[in-house]
Amino acid sequence: MKGNTDLDNKKLVLFFTRGVSLKVWDAIGMLDREVEIYKRLLPYLEGVSFLTYGDESEYDLTTKLGNIKVLPNRWGLSARGFSMLAPLLYWKEMKAATFLKTNQIEGSWTAVIAKLLFRKRMIARCGYLWSIVSTKQNRGRLTRLRVRFLEKLAFKFADKGVVTTEALKKYVVEKHGIKEGKVAVIPNFVNTEVFRPLKDVKREKGRICFVGRLDPEKNLFALLQAIKNLENVSLSMIGNGSQRVALEEKAQEGNINVEFLGNLPNYQLPQELNRAELFVLPSLYEGHPKTILEAMACELPVIGTDVEGIREVIAHRKTGYLCGTSAEEIRRAIVEVMGDEELKAEMGRNAREFVVQNLSIEKILEKELELLRSMVEKGR
Repeated sequence: MKGNTDLDNKKLVLFFTRGVSLKVWDAIGMLDREVEIYKRLLPYLEGVSFLTYGDESEYDLTTKLGNIKVLPNRWGLSARGFSMLAPLLYWKEMKAATFLKTNQIEGSWTAVIAKLLFRKRMIARCGYLWSIVSTKQNRGRLTRLRVRFLEKLAFKFADKGVVTTEALKKYVVEKHGIKEGKVAVIPNFVNTEVFRPLKDVKREKGRICFVGRLDPEKNLFALLQAIKNLENVSLSMIGNGSQRVALEEKAQEGNINVEFLGNLPNYQLPQELNRAELFVLPSLYEGHPKTILEAMACELPVIGTDVEGIREVIAHRKTGYLCGTSAEEIRRAIVEVMGDEELKAEMGRNAREFVVQNLSIEKILEKELELLRSMVEKGR
């Protein structure tokens, strides 16, 4: 593609979330998924670099990155210190870059500093909004004020903001006073060639699957209570988090049929999803959840709670099933969906078609390229 595009002499630096490294991505099984879109951008650009918070051992993972360059914290600085000094420590790379892009808002001030020092074009991208999460988590007032200030700072200084849903765009426009035309919506993507129905994998009757962090916002105790005493129903939980031990104890005490599989590499998930009869995401809130999209791409019927971030993805009884967040409401949804073979089949087919048509990695790559080209054309 190089030589045939107005981006072939451009370079992009991705700024990782403060404190996050390639090794963190690898440990939680998301490295391959997160890197894939940038591998696909590479043929159109002169170069892509990742500014990460890992030490020199980050270089051990370069074989998984293709030609993406790693800019780690090889000085052993604290996360806060590195977030402030990285633009100076990597001044040559910053000076050579065309685009500076954040992966989330936390740590985005590093990109702001680099933009101001080197007058580069900046993209403030996030999959969720830090200020919304801090409010949902009932953080202290000073913390919420600080988070909102830093979030607004990122969008104000950015040449373009990128969020994953129209609801998040509306929030940025209204709460931070950002012009509507300055904010683009680019959803999360799914590799629909990897996440697809597998003919050689048999769905197991009564098997429910959950993929994600085992943290409070996922509302997993309600899910355990929902399946308790349901006959011939089992639950597979994929992921780790702060509540894993408590969830294991709850399952054991209640004699609930749950297997805890821990973190799995992204490429192993299609096998697990295809084994399940149903996917359930019982969250209290979400941004634009990748795990439910991957389940939908596997033609797996999905149940999601009717909350922000999930209701934007699921069309009720068409591409999935929406329910309340209580254990009783989740239980009723599970019983209804599992008992209706025609509904399950129809929702599964529709779900995959929706993801293929709107959220495939090929579709999202086009949006990413369109964004970069628009920034070049406007000289911004």
